[in-house]
Amino acid sequence: MSFKGLKPITYGGREVWPLVEGGKGVSATNHMSSGAWAAAGGIGTVSAVNADSYDPEGKIIPQIYHALTRKERHLELIQYGIDGAVEQVKRAYDVSNGKGAININILWEMGGAQPILEGILERTKGLITGVTCGAGMPYKLAEIAQRFNVHYLPIVSSARAFRALWKRSYSKVSELLGAVVYEDPWLAGGHNGLSNAEDPRKPEDPYPRVKALRDTMRAEGVSDSVPIVMAGGVWFLREWDNWIDNPELGQIAFQFGTRPLLTEESPIPMGWKNALRELEPGDVLLHKFSPTGFYSSAVRNPFLRSLEARSERQVPYSKVAAGEHTVQLDVGVKGKNFWVTPADLNRARAWFGAGFTEGLRTPDDTIIFVSPAERAVIKQDQSDCMGCLSHCGFSSWKDHDDYTTGRLADPRSFCIQKTLQDIAHGGPIDENLMFAGHAAYRFKQDPFYSNNFTPTVKELVDRILTGD
Repeated sequence: MSFKGLKPITYGGREVWPLVEGGKGVSATNHMSSGAWAAAGGIGTVSAVNADSYDPEGKIIPQIYHALTRKERHLELIQYGIDGAVEQVKRAYDVSNGKGAININILWEMGGAQPILEGILERTKGLITGVTCGAGMPYKLAEIAQRFNVHYLPIVSSARAFRALWKRSYSKVSELLGAVVYEDPWLAGGHNGLSNAEDPRKPEDPYPRVKALRDTMRAEGVSDSVPIVMAGGVWFLREWDNWIDNPELGQIAFQFGTRPLLTEESPIPMGWKNALRELEPGDVLLHKFSPTGFYSSAVRNPFLRSLEARSERQVPYSKVAAGEHTVQLDVGVKGKNFWVTPADLNRARAWFGAGFTEGLRTPDDTIIFVSPAERAVIKQDQSDCMGCLSHCGFSSWKDHDDYTTGRLADPRSFCIQKTLQDIAHGGPIDENLMFAGHAAYRFKQDPFYSNNFTPTVKELVDRILTGD
């Protein structure tokens, strides 16, 4: 028996549980986890962001870049992306045993998103039911889905975003709209769509926001049978009792991003899994350090703390003496045209004395102070850029036109491709970005995981269906 008589939904012409596996970026979701989720009767999601491919012996092929120019490395990245995702989809489909459904997830803001998506769909016909896509405004998603006859599932965090996508593009391909994913910008892990009008410190109740989304969908003529997928902060279905079979909301499905991280099939390394068991409330930070420019949520580990500290060692400057900027900066920089306040000069000298001897300019007319070792890593990572984002604040790369954002590279950020590849493949969890949703502290509180129990995906899905 499922919780509250939760019923299967029809998706892609078949009955599946309204339970979606979140498609977590670089190698944190792969064919094992998503295939198993589909085999359990749900919708499994293969991450098509820098997915792994394998050599003839079944070993993961490291994504090493050989080209000398950033533009050529970007072409290598696109090929890695297509080959890896195709391999993952084929394997997931085999694992699913013809049950459930397999989606792929891409970020519209990833570098080469369109050629990668088209390349994957070209080589996986009949295997993929739908494409979930967020991070940006993917207007072209519907027409690509139409070309390859797959469903598309935009990820939005407001009714307004959906309406803009619908008016401009999706209304022309309404029959392939598989679902709309509402990703709660305060609770979801990874990147999210917090707008400038919303306060990162003041979470809003998702219910009125999802009701507004359904109202907008109805006003545009979208059937109530097209599900809204609630994503972000979902743990126990019993906590969403008033959402299920609620005529105000129409058909609702639920996305689980964080809970499937701690399963037997989850591909993340054991160190990451063990760290999840120890988290306390507040250990996941909503931060603005990502080179995408989006807010994102990750575990506040030493890596994230070092980024916080780096931004705190920051002073504004002007190129001429003006206003309160009456003294010249005499540490960390070469040249005399950096004017700062007397108080900031004292702070900069103190940082210099503490070993943060290198001043680096930011695009906001400030200077941050880092150690020589930090500076070396920042400069190396910037020069190694392979264009993994459509616009990267950290390296100033753009994947089209003149290949530059036109802004100074921002040393307060980091190379996201490098750190996510490293942590997913066994790198130190304290030295890398560790994405997680804000409910991750519940692993420690939920009796299901006591005595170090790690469920299979099937055991997790069966547990979720009980309401727990």
